[in-house]
Amino acid sequence: MSLQTAGIHHITAFVRNPQATTDFYGGILGLRLVKKTINFDAPEVYHLYFGDQKGSPGTIMTFFPWEQSRKGRIGGGQVGVTSYVVPEGTLDYWRERLQAFGLETEEAERFGERYLQLADPDGLRVELVAREEGPSSEWSFGGVPANKAIKGFGGAILLSTAPERTGDLLEKVMGLTKIAQDADYTRYRSYGELGNVIDLNVSPAAPGIGGSGTVHHIAWRAKDDEEHERWRSYVAGSGYQPTPVVDRQYFNAIYFREAGDILFEIATDPPGFLRDEELDHLGEKLMLPEWYEPHRAEIEQLLTPFEVREVEEMN
Repeated sequence: MSLQTAGIHHITAFVRNPQATTDFYGGILGLRLVKKTINFDAPEVYHLYFGDQKGSPGTIMTFFPWEQSRKGRIGGGQVGVTSYVVPEGTLDYWRERLQAFGLETEEAERFGERYLQLADPDGLRVELVAREEGPSSEWSFGGVPANKAIKGFGGAILLSTAPERTGDLLEKVMGLTKIAQDADYTRYRSYGELGNVIDLNVSPAAPGIGGSGTVHHIAWRAKDDEEHERWRSYVAGSGYQPTPVVDRQYFNAIYFREAGDILFEIATDPPGFLRDEELDHLGEKLMLPEWYEPHRAEIEQLLTPFEVREVEEMN
């Protein structure tokens, strides 16, 4: 039996301040806050989800904002850079927009593609790449018109402490195809239209340190619950140790640590974020799983208030 993931489902990171994070990803990058909930394992911490108009798989960046968290260090065992894809011909627009908000950007090139790189308020590394493929976003916010808006993930740079073994996993277990290599990176591709290009370091990376400004895990797509169960058996049969299936309300999840120390998750596409809110009202209310609902008042007192708002340009 072999399986293939369509690509990235979501990426989850540690940050400190919910307002600063929302201003950057919502107000500046123009993504939609599609769900405001809590870390089910630490209800005093938000879990915020940003994506396209409905939080489609392949567009979702999620955050645990914890103001007391230590500062992390990006390194081996992590996603080093999260790539977003924008429509072709819009990189100049994005460069001018980001600079208008006082953000420093750098140009990079990998495998013949141009990237616009920057850091978020906590130091998380993100980049924009223009490609024709992938459905256009229907969401417009903060002055970003829909025809220039981020479509979703372009992919990610993975930093592995054992890149040969991580590459073997990407090809032989996750079903990606190796398509190119240079002195620094090996490029892999999945069959999906978003979150489909993975660049893996060639030389082993020194271990990173978890904390604010680092990615906690990368999640890969499973079509449905039936395929998800097959993924769990397949991963276990390939020599890894997946967790039992965990209900995350908006998807089911399994987790396992791969040989290069990166935490992988496999998440189901359904049921999605419309299961408990209407499309026009996504992200407006703090949504709690039923077992936390009796404690809503206490939980809300522990959480720092924030709002989705337009951000003023600096120049």
